[in-house]
Parts: sequence; structure tokens; C-alpha cells
Amino acid sequence: MNIGKFSFQYPVFLAPMAGVTDTPYRILAREMGCPLVYSEMVSDKGINYRNEHTLKMLQTEEQERPMAMQLFGAEADSVARAAEYIQSLGCADILDFNMGCPAPKVVKNHEGSAMMREPENAYKVLKALVNAVDMPVTVKMRIGWDDQHINVLEMAKLAEEAGVAAIAVHGRTREQFYRDQANWKIIGQVREAVKVPVIANGDVRNVYDLDKIRQVSGCEAVMVGRAAQGNPWIFRQLTEYLRTGESLPGPTMDERKEIIIRHLDMLLQFKGDYIGPREMRKHATWYTKGIPGSAELRCLFNQAETRDDFLRILDKMH
Repeated sequence: MNIGKFSFQYPVFLAPMAGVTDTPYRILAREMGCPLVYSEMVSDKGINYRNEHTLKMLQTEEQERPMAMQLFGAEADSVARAAEYIQSLGCADILDFNMGCPAPKVVKNHEGSAMMREPENAYKVLKALVNAVDMPVTVKMRIGWDDQHINVLEMAKLAEEAGVAAIAVHGRTREQFYRDQANWKIIGQVREAVKVPVIANGDVRNVYDLDKIRQVSGCEAVMVGRAAQGNPWIFRQLTEYLRTGESLPGPTMDERKEIIIRHLDMLLQFKGDYIGPREMRKHATWYTKGIPGSAELRCLFNQAETRDDFLRILDKMH
């Protein structure tokens, strides 16, 4: 499966997730065999106003490449200008555009999945992006706004016409957020309607789901979102399954501890002694979800303020 000049033999990608897919997590996913990782969504306005927090999100490391930087916005000129700036930094290999985020604060500005309601503007923005940069431009969208407005086929054709290199489809409407089962059949209809590669997204949690979504949608490429939270091993399992047909076991307790410390150390390195441990709290909770005593561990993690605090809590894990 190809996106521009990039070729992926086992295309199981890390989905963009706000507050999750930062540099430390992207590095971990790549080490586990994920061939392409996506950034958290970055605001075009934040880039154009040179907002300090936004510019930090554009800093990437060699070991996470190739990676896709995900932009969101609603005005063609502004989005194109931000894309040019990203390209000038050389910090990404692919530029992805967000037409899927359901968050109210994003949607109220006509951004994210609100773009599904404005086909003309969506086309204009994507066309401007494709013209602004030399790297491949991709788009991630939902199947529509709500059950009455499922227009993903129309939107995918417009995106293809605008010149995108690939389209990722999350099989839910904006109104569903993350409820109910993702509709993989519609993703299959999109795949048949366009010539560019389509990446299937929604409810891939294990090798069984991977088989099923590829069978139902006909898509080679799959994107994993929430199932990767606290579980970078999923990429090792899914890529190994595609390579050999073998199902690898989940992580041992020691592997969990090891990766929690490694993740924490990278957060400390990239975000400092104050923000690092606080951001690690949610990750540590995800890493230990479902193991004996996880509720108690969650309470402890949520109070951790230093590396030593985390090490003391990990000593309690058996």
C-alpha cells in the first residue's frame, strides 16, 4: 500500500489522537512495528500566530519517521499557509487534514467533522493544501454528520478530485462520537468509489477485528486509535499477524512496567519535570487497565508527581 512515495508492506497505522499521540508515544509505536504514526491534531491558526504551545507540537524526532502531521482548520488560505510552514521545518513526511474530530469546541468553529457539512469549503481547503506542499496530503473523515446525512462517498470523491494521496475513514457519524459499532461496510463502499488508497478506522482491538475489518471493507490499510491507548504492543501483534499469521501474546507484567518507565522518561525529557509526570498519569492508568488492583493503581497514579512516585507505585504491581 502506497501513500505518495512511501510504501507500507504491513499497513497498520497509529491514528491521530489529541493528548495521546505525541512524540514519546509515537516513538514507542514505531519501535513496536507501527510503520506510520500520526501526530495529534495541530491548529492552523496556532501555527500562523506562532503560538508557543502549537510550535512545540511540530517538533519531531528522527526515530518516529515516517510520520504524518495532522492539521485542522476551516479556511483554505490559513490552512495552506500553515502547511507551507510545516513543510519549511521538514518535520513531517505526510500532511493529513482533519475532517473527523467530533469535539464541540472544534466543531463550533466549522472545523473537524463540521467540514462534512460543507463540501464546497472542504474541497477548497484540500485543493489549497495539495497545491501548497510537495509532500503527500491525506485526509481523515467520518461517514457523515448524523444518520440523516451520511455523505462520505461524496466527500471522498471530492477529496480525490482535490488530489489527496489517501483517505482514512472512521466508520461513525459525528453524532455517534465513539458510540455503537463502526460501520465497516460503508468504508468498503468508499474504497470502491475512489482510486486512491482508503484506510479503514474504527473498532480494531485485536487480530480478529483486523481480519474482519479488512474482509468487510476490502481495505488493506487499517488505522488503530483507542485500542492503542496504553497498548503500543498492539502494533507488534497486528503487524506480526499480517506477516506470519501468528497471534502473539499480550505484554507480561515486567514488559508493562518497563514501558511505563520508558514512556515516563521520554515525557520528562520532552515536556519537563512538571508536565511530564502529570501527562503520564492517564497513560499509566491505561497501561495497567484490567490487571488485578488496577482501580487502586489508578488512584495512586493520579497523585504521582515525580519519577520516584511512579517507581514506588510500580513496585506494588505483581
